[in-house]
Amino acid sequence: MTQPAQHHGINYIEFASTDIERSKRFYEKVFGWNFQDFGPDYISIDKTSAGIDGGFRKGEIGESSGKSAPLIVLYSQDLKATEAAILQAGGEIVVATFEFPGGRRFHFSDGAGNVLAVWSE
Repeated sequence: MTQPAQHHGINYIEFASTDIERSKRFYEKVFGWNFQDFGPDYISIDKTSAGIDGGFRKGEIGESSGKSAPLIVLYSQDLKATEAAILQAGGEIVVATFEFPGGRRFHFSDGAGNVLAVWSE
């Protein structure tokens, strides 16, 4: 994520995978996507090869709370202000802010069945 991201724009998509290495081989072979490894449970893809930045996290298909569905990640220039706006609009924080290589993020529910995430440096 080296280019400046658009504030509150869709910036990243994250998929669950029961087998990270298999996902990596499949998408490299079929679509020519480039990957960066972040340990045994996470790989990222880049916008140049996939059309959008994203990644695959270790996860079981059929997990509760929609955790096997792709996770859409928005970018925010001010994570705390975005979190406050979500809460003020009736949303709910479902995963508290946590750090990862390159930034911080949290997950929220919009109250209508959708869970998204927001990240910032």
